[in-house]
Amino acid sequence: MAGIIGVSAALTGCANSGGGATEITFHMSKPEAIPYFRDLVAQFNEQQSEVEVELDTASNLSAGFLRGNPPDVGLLNYNMEMSRFMERGALSDLSDMAEADRIRPEVQDLVDQYATYPGRTSVLPYSVAAASVIYNVDIFEENGIDIPTTWDELIDACETLEAAGVTPIFSTFQEPWTIAQGLFDYTVGGSVDVADFFEQMNELGTEVGPDSPVSFQKDMTEPVKKMVELAGYSNENAASRTYGDGNVAFANGEAAMLMQGPWALGEIAKTNDELNLGTFPLPVTDNPDDLKVRVNLDLALWIPEISDAQDAARTFVSFLMEQDTMDEYNATYLGFGTTTDAAPVTDERILGMQEYYEDGRFYLGASQRVHLSIPTANYIQAIATGADIDSTLRRLDADWARLALRD
Repeated sequence: MAGIIGVSAALTGCANSGGGATEITFHMSKPEAIPYFRDLVAQFNEQQSEVEVELDTASNLSAGFLRGNPPDVGLLNYNMEMSRFMERGALSDLSDMAEADRIRPEVQDLVDQYATYPGRTSVLPYSVAAASVIYNVDIFEENGIDIPTTWDELIDACETLEAAGVTPIFSTFQEPWTIAQGLFDYTVGGSVDVADFFEQMNELGTEVGPDSPVSFQKDMTEPVKKMVELAGYSNENAASRTYGDGNVAFANGEAAMLMQGPWALGEIAKTNDELNLGTFPLPVTDNPDDLKVRVNLDLALWIPEISDAQDAARTFVSFLMEQDTMDEYNATYLGFGTTTDAAPVTDERILGMQEYYEDGRFYLGASQRVHLSIPTANYIQAIATGADIDSTLRRLDADWARLALRD
């Protein structure tokens, strides 16, 4: 890991009045990564004496902003809830940092799909989690199945597996988020331009409805029908199975495919670390050129506008964004790099998504683009377990319009 260069120069006028180190708070709340960043903080503090970083993993972020005392540096999942801070100008502009110039433009664009603040680059993507179909390589090979690249090939694969007595897909419908972030996001993202759809939906606002140019009912009915068709190839007890159940069952070879992100791979390995797994984007059309993978900004860096230790915070951000540090994090936690010079992934379990990520063939999950006050995941769960598609999507449109009216 590269050393820290020019810390004293960068912190001119920033040290506290007592002449000691400038103390800053670093908020990072991803549970499995806390030990990794605790070690990084200790290393940073040992390498120099100008800045002292305290790791905070438990504070309430919203409360901190409301009290006027947010952390000096944040590194969190970037989503619609987090974006409201940027939209209101609560996050400082980092566009003049050299690290901002290293972010891949199409990755930085993921931030802007949520919200922006005029003239600012307030968030620097740190790690992207790419998700697609997790599949059991041995089961596919034993049944002579190639990785499907079209919808028809996918259905043929499911039929072949069922004929062989193998459950094609292990589903966990008891927990709504697993359907929303899996089957729903994959089928929608594989056939709909998600970014364009939500840009138009945001512009329409209260006008969303049966006669609007775009709507959930108009644009997502066909993908959701395919979602329901795929759900029919699930385990018979899907309605009562949880996320944890799915990981254990899949680890025990009870199905050929699992619609989950890389976060499930570590859990699967706890039961069976010798399982031969791979990933591939869910084909939803009969054109292989439409294949894409679902992504989310697993971690992103920001500095609050009101921090009184901006220079110290920027020095620590630069340290965190040293390429070796970022590459090591992504290799450890199965993430994809966000910078132009990031190392490619090498883990066989996610290698199948590399070419799509490199080519920018990815999308933010549609379920993550709807405000949490709308129970999208519950609607999707209802559809997967038998609710009417048209009426449920029509209700989603109505909820969207009502929320836009309140805003």
